[in-house]
Amino acid sequence: MQYRSGKEIRQLFVNFWESKGAHHYKSFSLVPDDPSLLFTIAGMVPFKKYYLGLEEPEYARAVTSQKCVRTNDIENVGHTARHHTFFEMLGNFSWGGYFKRESLTWGWEFLTQVLGLDGGRMYATIYKDDQEAFDIWTKEIGMPESHLVLNGEDENFWFMGPQGPCGPDSEILYDQGEEFSCGPDCHPGCDCDRFLEIWNHVFTQYDRQADGSFKPLPRKNIDTGMGLERLASLIQGVRNDFETDLFTPLMKKAGDIAGVRYGENGQSDLALKVISDHVRAVCFMIADGILPANDGQGYVLRRLIRRAARYGRLIGINKPFINDVIPAVIELMGDPYAELGENRLTIEKIVEIEENGFGKTIRQGSELLDAEVKAALESAGKTLSGAAAFQLYDTFGFPLELTREICAERGVSVDEEEFKKEMEQQRERARSSSKQIANNVIKGNVFNALANEFGATDFVGYEKSECNTKVRALVREGRKVDALGEGEEGMVLLESSPFYAERGGQIGDTGLIKGDGVLAVVKDSTHPFGELNMQTVAVTKGTLRVGQSVLAQVDADRHLAVARNHTATHILHAVLGKVLGGHVRQNGSLVSDRFLRFDYTHYEAPSHEQLEEIETLANATILTDRPVTTVVTDLEAAKASGAKALFEEKYGQTVRVVSVGDFSSELCGGTHVSSSGTIGSLKIVSEESIGSGIRRITAVTGMTTVRLLQELSRTADELSARLAVKRPLLIEKVRGMEEEIKELKRQIDGMSRARLAGSIDGLIAKKALAGGAVNLYIGRVDGQDMELLRESGDKFKDGDPKAVFVVFSKAAEDKVQILCMLGEEAQKKKLHAGKIVKELAALVGGSGGGRPNMAQAGGKEPAKIDAAIAAAVDLVAKFIGA
Repeated sequence: MQYRSGKEIRQLFVNFWESKGAHHYKSFSLVPDDPSLLFTIAGMVPFKKYYLGLEEPEYARAVTSQKCVRTNDIENVGHTARHHTFFEMLGNFSWGGYFKRESLTWGWEFLTQVLGLDGGRMYATIYKDDQEAFDIWTKEIGMPESHLVLNGEDENFWFMGPQGPCGPDSEILYDQGEEFSCGPDCHPGCDCDRFLEIWNHVFTQYDRQADGSFKPLPRKNIDTGMGLERLASLIQGVRNDFETDLFTPLMKKAGDIAGVRYGENGQSDLALKVISDHVRAVCFMIADGILPANDGQGYVLRRLIRRAARYGRLIGINKPFINDVIPAVIELMGDPYAELGENRLTIEKIVEIEENGFGKTIRQGSELLDAEVKAALESAGKTLSGAAAFQLYDTFGFPLELTREICAERGVSVDEEEFKKEMEQQRERARSSSKQIANNVIKGNVFNALANEFGATDFVGYEKSECNTKVRALVREGRKVDALGEGEEGMVLLESSPFYAERGGQIGDTGLIKGDGVLAVVKDSTHPFGELNMQTVAVTKGTLRVGQSVLAQVDADRHLAVARNHTATHILHAVLGKVLGGHVRQNGSLVSDRFLRFDYTHYEAPSHEQLEEIETLANATILTDRPVTTVVTDLEAAKASGAKALFEEKYGQTVRVVSVGDFSSELCGGTHVSSSGTIGSLKIVSEESIGSGIRRITAVTGMTTVRLLQELSRTADELSARLAVKRPLLIEKVRGMEEEIKELKRQIDGMSRARLAGSIDGLIAKKALAGGAVNLYIGRVDGQDMELLRESGDKFKDGDPKAVFVVFSKAAEDKVQILCMLGEEAQKKKLHAGKIVKELAALVGGSGGGRPNMAQAGGKEPAKIDAAIAAAVDLVAKFIGA
């Protein structure tokens, strides 16, 4: 068997299936077009719509090497040979293009003839009642019956849900030899690595009915998946995935930084595996637009960065280092994943911010661990609770190994059984809340039925603002109806529609539907299911009926205002890239008739100067009146032309490319003006952060800009009149007023403090102690801040070197403040302010301490202040006599 690199294996797989007529789809995003999934977790996820029959595939045969992320067993990464967060899934797919015989025989051909694997060492599992698969394996491929394992539904039958597409599957295994065996009872299907599962073929041939029966599908489908990392370990003859060339360059780089080598000891090997796995995942996640956050995908990203940083510390890397490993990831994976290099600056900046921030979190976690260790040392068993260890792991990213190591150094054990229970409970929570493909069944409804009956709506709104058409269907309160009467509201499906339905951040059109004796106001236009374009209407006159001929009219002024804002959004996107850097990516948008809102990725707030430059360049582009053109082309040609593709998994093979001259080019299905000059102007209203690494610009265009500027001008005129100064001098006038206010406030504060200090003096009693060796100034002054109390103390000790100043203050119903300050002579009399305060605080239910000359403390029992004042005299006398 010839050695092959991971890159070679990937390309051989793609080339092989292309030779069988498959279309090669480049990897889809890790962010799925599926709200029920957090990440793309398998190669079939982007194609689920085809398996469910929601859309027709462009090609009957396909092949991918799909980026995937799974994090259910994140804590197993590095401990096992095969667990990863990020991995690549090689897959071939068919929707009526071929079926079981081709999938298995061609798969066998790829493994044995292309990769050179020994067919005699291969085994296969099949569903026990799948005679067709049994015959293909034994009679056509020639696999001995002794190498076939027949299983039940649990092992070899795939369901998408309680109803819907399903079918048997067949898993190909490879016998790696006795040295991988777990013992004499080892067998195919065993959990050890001897019989390595390498390729699963799913045969979607049935439609499970509500009664549990199976109905043959009219079109039989194929879905296969084979992990590239696992296959590479087999081809390259290594014992685990981390020893393949898909990980070793990353482990070497991390090892060089730490001064360790892979293979030296288990502890450092574990850390290097975790670091290499997590840094790969981090790079791909950020490149696909995921940013650190406190929930969802962003939380997973943040957790991976923190785990990588923590494992770096375990092997002696006590500084931020992940950015030193990232170039190795890009060099290793940049071909075919160009998005890594294109987003390198963003990846590095986000990692830098997160890793530096994690240093602070680690310090907080260390404080918690220190407190828990102290408590454990005082307990009978000297054991850190598993709950505390889990909190450190889950909240602060402390691996159990680190907690165990720190505890061991201080003679404390860790309750690892309780830790495991806490971990399992978290997994159960994750499993119960995680919506996997198996639970993802599209429920039939009225809109689904309409989509099946009528298909996609004929949208003519790119060319027309009105058209003659017919009412195909009416829906009211979730049910089909034959008519909507005057005063009723519902949804209308037209044969042809000029109304743009909300999509891609652009709001839906409004307008009118007119017919013989009927008038309906269109309040909104949406896509309730698939490509159905439907209007929400209120009938204001007559009765609207199914089959009726009508005139559909878009509100042209509102439509134009929306188009202005949409084209302006494209210009703004391009400008942000030029001013802030090529790493800027769109993270969402809202295009309405009143304003536009644009969310984008950037690691810091733009400066005032940068915002002015953005606004200026956008308006300069508008004023040059560049033509706005639209070209319909295929997806690959559009990308090759340099057009920006957003959320690419949502695009079909035919796309619209909207260009603003040579300044901007994006894939877009929205409506736009014919030239940039039609926008008129753009004014940024606000710029703000809406999350870690995500910022938002809100802007206005056209007449809205004019109205805004008029309002600002009126405000400036009124201020000018009120302040009796010309408009150009307003800022200078306001600054002068600010200085005057500041000076007046300083004077008022000074007078107030002098008055308060005088009142404090009257509340302090003087008592000579030790024959006049020291003078105790003591009293109670409620409701005063500590700074003022310190100023009074300074005055007393400066005026009397023998002063012992002690003051109590009730700051709240359950809060006491205590201050003790000593003059120079008093300090020579064996007095220590910190010790005095500590004992006094105990008398009012508190604690504290400080330096010999000054200390402060707090308490929780104001009712005990007077008793503490009485005790203070004896306490100070005791210290002098000690």
